[in-house]
Amino acid sequence: MTDDRSITGHDLWTWRETARQAAKAAGVEAREVDWLLMAVADVDGLALKLGTVQTRSQITLRYPLAELEQRWQQRLTQRVPVQYLVGETPWRDLTLAVSPAVLIPRPETELIIDLAAAAIANSPMGDQLAAGVWVDMGTGSGAIALGLAQTFSAATILAVDFSAEALALAQQNAAATGLSHRITFCHGSWFEPLAAYRGQLSALVSNPPYIPSALLPSLDPEVVNHEPAAALDGGDDGLTALRLLVAQAPDYLVAGGLWLVETMAGQGEAVKSMLEAQGHYRDIQVWLDLAGRDRFVQATWFPD
Repeated sequence: MTDDRSITGHDLWTWRETARQAAKAAGVEAREVDWLLMAVADVDGLALKLGTVQTRSQITLRYPLAELEQRWQQRLTQRVPVQYLVGETPWRDLTLAVSPAVLIPRPETELIIDLAAAAIANSPMGDQLAAGVWVDMGTGSGAIALGLAQTFSAATILAVDFSAEALALAQQNAAATGLSHRITFCHGSWFEPLAAYRGQLSALVSNPPYIPSALLPSLDPEVVNHEPAAALDGGDDGLTALRLLVAQAPDYLVAGGLWLVETMAGQGEAVKSMLEAQGHYRDIQVWLDLAGRDRFVQATWFPD
């Protein structure tokens, strides 16, 4: 009996070439074909680039070639993100499970972990904060919570999300990375499940929804048609969630605690102004992403 998940290198190469041509015709980046193949088959990028994969007598796929083709057609015709098609995405040094219940973690968000590490290294309270309680507000797939757990080995990490389905996926990712014992998952809207942590948080880190509602229809179909609207829609001006985080965090942060969020390009100064108007945030900084766009805002909270 033959295994319909087994294929020759030549046949896989033939499918790859056809899929790449179809991608170009559909306006999808051809390199996504290789990303898909590396996720579902025992092949590496170099073998695909050089064509040496053609010489292999047998390659095992995660599912039959007919299903692979069916999924690729979803990518081309329905614009389903390739990460959802394979159910995973790379982020920092992790491979995270993803589904349409969560936003796909972006490469630019990886920098928020490095900014948190730098902030603690530069804080006079660094050792104390690094061993305290941190919260990833709106955790989604759990990416930020996991990055924080890796970086701050003595910290307790809270991962909050309103979506039970997202939290279940975040818990799955924590288990897969061996970090479940470091993270407490909290179901609820923003600060609602954190009543027991008032005045105890060393840091709040968040990638909240920040896209103005009117801009949502103009986003790529991969985003607006497939990623969860609740993780994208920031209200009329895109600042609804950010405004809440500015206003409510002081009830939960310790003196000298870190406030660090991701924003949409162009929102940095508006968020900085909100922090200044609150009156108790200090050392407010707007950080650029690797493309040179304002992407993160950082502040330190002091009660007086």
